[in-house]
Amino acid sequence: MNNEAELSKQIEDILVARNLRGMKTIQPALASGYYLRAARILNKCKGHVLIGTGFPVVDTFETDGPVGAIALYQTLEKLGATPVLVCGPPVSQALMENFRVHEIRVGEHQERTLEAFKALYHYNPDAIISIERPGQAEDGGYYNMRGESISARTACFDTFIKNAKCPTIGIGDGGNEIGMGNIADVLKDLDITASVTCVDELLIADVSNWGAYGLIAFLSLWHEQDLLGDINPLEILQYLSKLGSVDGVTRNNELTEDGLPADEGKHVIAQLRAAIGY
Repeated sequence: MNNEAELSKQIEDILVARNLRGMKTIQPALASGYYLRAARILNKCKGHVLIGTGFPVVDTFETDGPVGAIALYQTLEKLGATPVLVCGPPVSQALMENFRVHEIRVGEHQERTLEAFKALYHYNPDAIISIERPGQAEDGGYYNMRGESISARTACFDTFIKNAKCPTIGIGDGGNEIGMGNIADVLKDLDITASVTCVDELLIADVSNWGAYGLIAFLSLWHEQDLLGDINPLEILQYLSKLGSVDGVTRNNELTEDGLPADEGKHVIAQLRAAIGY
């Protein structure tokens, strides 16, 4: 497709077609072309890219977020950037053996801010992206999709986003994730305690993992490599399951994301590959 703006709109529509948690409903609040604009940011990255992920569920972490983060990490690494996963325990401990991980921990606001400043100075990132990472609500706390407070278990990635001197991207699927502050007004109609943290580019999808695939679609196109074809959601889910992940909806240790089988993610990848000519 020769018109990248049209392709972005096609990708945007594919990724909210199921409207599982109201993202298609609020899509008009975003200026079309958001996947294209965000992908252009990542396409320029040759240094560090910080990828924040990991949503606390009971005493572990959910599959939505880390699957997409790992897929994007591996893609950016292939293209010459140096991605770093930023997350808190237990997901940070689970991923350290196979990935570059910067661990963040729950703490007082002053500690969290200092931690973020030190990390930003150390990495001097080209971009920061958040994939299904809890975002602070208006009261400063963190809440899951059921409206339950998860503040006691959520390390703060918002401070990285708020103090960044580089472009920031947020991917979410429900309204309580980092980046949703961009569309705070329209989220009032959803049954969610919304995040107020803003980013330069907010991306929405029915499942946040799939948002990473939308970005990789453009990177595949521009680099003339079938980077999407290299992604196997089931394989990543199997890896995470062994490390103790759970589905965020069912809260069970199973090979699903937001209650959907891995085949759903595979089907989305097939749709995106078709859109870019693979």
